[in-house]
Amino acid sequence: MAEGRPGVAATLQALNAALGRHSALWVKESGARNLRHRDFLAPRAALSAAFPGGQVPPEAVSAVPSLRGPAVLPLRVCRQTPAGLAVQVRRPEAFQRLLGPVPEPAAPAAGARTGCVVLHCPALRSSAALQPRHLRSVLVAEHLAQLLRAQGVSVRLVPALSEERSWDVLRQLRIYWPSGSGGSSLTDAVSALKAALDRCPCAAASEQGPGTAEGVICKVHLKSFVEQQGLMGYDPNLDVLLVTEGTLQSLAELQEAVLQCPVSDPMALPASRFPPSSCCSIVHVVNCEEEFQQQQLDVLWRILNPGAHTALQKHLVCGPVKVTNPSSPIGADQYFQLRKHQMYEASVMKYGELAQDEAWTEVIDTLTVAAIRFELLSTAHRSQITLDLENNSISTKGTKSGAFVMYNCARLATLFSAFQQAVQQGTYPPLPPVSELNFSCLREEGEWLLLFNYLLPFPEVLQQAAQLPPSSKGIRVTANTETVCKFLIQLSMDFSSYYNRVHILGEPFPHLFDQMFARLQLLGAVRDVFHSALATLHLPPLSQI
Repeated sequence: MAEGRPGVAATLQALNAALGRHSALWVKESGARNLRHRDFLAPRAALSAAFPGGQVPPEAVSAVPSLRGPAVLPLRVCRQTPAGLAVQVRRPEAFQRLLGPVPEPAAPAAGARTGCVVLHCPALRSSAALQPRHLRSVLVAEHLAQLLRAQGVSVRLVPALSEERSWDVLRQLRIYWPSGSGGSSLTDAVSALKAALDRCPCAAASEQGPGTAEGVICKVHLKSFVEQQGLMGYDPNLDVLLVTEGTLQSLAELQEAVLQCPVSDPMALPASRFPPSSCCSIVHVVNCEEEFQQQQLDVLWRILNPGAHTALQKHLVCGPVKVTNPSSPIGADQYFQLRKHQMYEASVMKYGELAQDEAWTEVIDTLTVAAIRFELLSTAHRSQITLDLENNSISTKGTKSGAFVMYNCARLATLFSAFQQAVQQGTYPPLPPVSELNFSCLREEGEWLLLFNYLLPFPEVLQQAAQLPPSSKGIRVTANTETVCKFLIQLSMDFSSYYNRVHILGEPFPHLFDQMFARLQLLGAVRDVFHSALATLHLPPLSQI
């Protein structure tokens, strides 16, 4: 059987099958203390629930080390312990399989289709200046788009940015959002929606009185439609919506985005569970203050275009962003400039005059973007974020910050730059092919921690972060948009601890080369994980800091 890249899910599945149970009995260990003794554990409580007296048949226990599979880790021993059934991995072989040549991905089947998701961010429709709460929903939508694309899903971002106003803060934050005017197709779509309004039994003419908003076309009774259709999860206060030209423009742009999606296989969407009649899935990414207005738009679209795609609308709601003791409401551009100034001051404090050099301008800009992205994305999107703008909470080395992640990424770049210079000077020979490396030299606790907790599960971390499982009832959906930031922060902490403790580029003695080369191969893979994860945040790796 060909051996592929090992994975956590495949190994856990094989372990559960070895005990003759489909339920999840096993867990992967992650703490350094437990990893000294075991890599996987079937806890005593789980075994007691699955087997009489908690006694696993001896033949099942003895069969565990012989488990094989393309994505199953090589297992060394399985034994009974007071904590439960413990398994250890054959670590040198695991290093070899995870750090060796990457197997070629399977070619997609002929005619294979990918799913399509339209991510709609209403915050970008407002004519008012963006505030931090708007930035949060925009960053969540953009990050989710990157995660979905990494899983082969086609993504369209809506609305297109108006060319009539400045979007400098988005450019400064490296938010790559489409722009454009829509053209004649959008005008035709608005006309079609007006025609649908004329035929709509829920619509009625709007009396033009002194208190009537300018530009109102008609009013639509939403509540009666929601009740007739038995729709779940909508605000009970939905009642009458005054429809304007702008309302129809928003719907027309959404409809155009759906029509431009490639013919898709909705079953290919990661954990989407959307019905197979759908051609596309629509997710409205809104802050909690916009949720009611977006529900109105949702229902109106269902009324005017009762197709499969409008029935599949979901709402991903971001919690509030509170600013501590603001003297006045702070805009997104002020927020960026404040954080940039704080990052500059922190860099000068740490690096002195060096940080005042012009070459550091790009470095400080990148650190600022990283700090803001991690500040707004490392918390679950449903939860409140509190921004303390009065105190300088930005640091170049605080372990929870984006700057700390970038700092450790730069340390890796410096390490490999120093190694290449030493090779050119003849101090070290070049890094040998991976097939010639001796991974049994990797015995330091931190080395297994980096491989087992980060390199091994990384592809599954990205998959899980891209999942969009809808709630069982209603219209809300949640996504694990904080996962990548938290993963990078924890990786940075464990890498930093290892790097501070272990000297990688040692004395140029041949008998030390085996260990140095194995460590460089491991850290090269760690660097690749940093770069891939940062790419989902539109953050370029730094070569120095």
